[in-house]
Amino acid sequence: MMQTLNLSLRMGERLLVAGLDWQIEAGQCWCVIGRNGAGKSTLLRALAGLHGPAAGSLQLQGRALQDWPLAEIARQRAFLPQGRNDAFGYRVIETVLTARHPYRDSAYWDSDADYQAAATALQALDVGDLAQRDVRSLSGGERQRVAIAAVLAQDTRWLLLDEPTSALDLAHQVSVMRLLAGLCRDAGKAVVMVSHDLNLAQRAASHALLLMGDGQWQAGPVTEVMTAPLLSRCLGHPIEAVQHGDRLIFLAVEENTR
Repeated sequence: MMQTLNLSLRMGERLLVAGLDWQIEAGQCWCVIGRNGAGKSTLLRALAGLHGPAAGSLQLQGRALQDWPLAEIARQRAFLPQGRNDAFGYRVIETVLTARHPYRDSAYWDSDADYQAAATALQALDVGDLAQRDVRSLSGGERQRVAIAAVLAQDTRWLLLDEPTSALDLAHQVSVMRLLAGLCRDAGKAVVMVSHDLNLAQRAASHALLLMGDGQWQAGPVTEVMTAPLLSRCLGHPIEAVQHGDRLIFLAVEENTR
C-alpha cells in the first residue's frame, strides 16, 4: 500500500494540493486528471520521492518514504517522467538494462536474468526488433515505448507514469493502456498515471484522482469520480458524457461564442 497523509504540495507560492488523504492499493490503476499546472507531475514526483511536500507525509508499506534507502525504494517503485534527452548513443537494450541496476548489488556485469527481463519488456512494448538500434535514431513514439519498457524491466510493485501515451499513435496508445490495466488486474501491480485523454483513461483505470488546481481534489472509483460535472469543474471546460453501447464517452462541449 502507498498512501498520502494530509499531504499538501506547493510550487513556489502556489498551493497545488491541500490535505490529500489518499491510498493506492495493489491491483488498482489510478489516473490523475487536471488542467495544466494543477500539480499532476508534481504529485507523481512527490510519490517517487523527488519532491518534498509542503505538509503531511507519504508512506510506502507503512514506512515513511524518506526512510527508505534508495536501493530498496528502487525495487519498489518505478517512475516515468515527461520527456527525456538522450545525450549518448546507447543501444536500446542497454537503455532498458539500466533499469535493472537496483538488482545488481555488487555485480559489475548484467546477468542473464537482467537480459531476459529487458528483452521481455521490449517485446511487450512492440519494440523488440529495435534492441540494437541507437536510441537517438528512434522516433518519438518508439523512444516512448522504450522508456515504458525500462519501467517494466525494473519490475516494481508501483508504477508512476507521467503521460505514458504521449507521442504514441492510436494503436499503441490503446495497447499500452491495455497492458497497464492487465498488469494491475493479473499481476497485482499498482499504477498511478497522468493522462489528458479522458476516454483512454476511463477504459484502463479503476480509480481516478481529480486535481482541481486550487488545492481541492476528488478521489475514488472511476464510476463515481469521472462524471461530467466533476470533470467539467476539474478541467475548466464543460464536458458531456455520451453513452455509446456499453461505453461512456466524454466529449468537450463547444461553447457558443456568438
